[in-house]
Amino acid sequence: MDIRKTVTSFFASRRRQILAAIAGGIICGLGGYVLLASRAASYLSDEPATCVNCHIMAPYYASWSHSSHARDATCNDCHVPHENAARKWLFKGMDGMRHAAVFMMKGEPQVIQAISESSSVIMNNCVRCHGQLSTEIAATGRINFQMAAAGEGKACWDCHRNVPHGRNSLSSAPDALVPYPESAVPEWLKKIMRNK
Repeated sequence: MDIRKTVTSFFASRRRQILAAIAGGIICGLGGYVLLASRAASYLSDEPATCVNCHIMAPYYASWSHSSHARDATCNDCHVPHENAARKWLFKGMDGMRHAAVFMMKGEPQVIQAISESSSVIMNNCVRCHGQLSTEIAATGRINFQMAAAGEGKACWDCHRNVPHGRNSLSSAPDALVPYPESAVPEWLKKIMRNK
């Protein structure tokens, strides 16, 4: 069956055309609001304050901002790959979608830890920035995370446990002073929610 004929026959009546336009408008409006409320455009930058769009990241942002890494490294310097732009953006998008899914399902653990794929990226970035030092002092720079996970050496954080975040949990700094973004929820909706 020809798709064009099917679509044309479906939208043959004026009523269906109006309903489709209304449904399309609602979908576009809700999609636009989701993009606005989630501050989607902010994720295109390397600005560390973007991480606290999710409030659960406040203790990690606060600990990073007081660490020596805050002077020279952003979150993306450590947490996304730097081999090429395509890998960086693919990883950032996939990791962001995973974070959003876990957060929306309220599945975040009390102590957030990097998954294997992220650990590999983080260790590669440790070696990328500290490569000469790590190969001169320890064999860490000569192995990758998979080798460390298999017991063939140590990951960078096996010795440097508190770099740069320390041992944080979601309750370790609940009132951390971080640059929380302004709410995208309109005032009229906030009033309705408060009055319930």
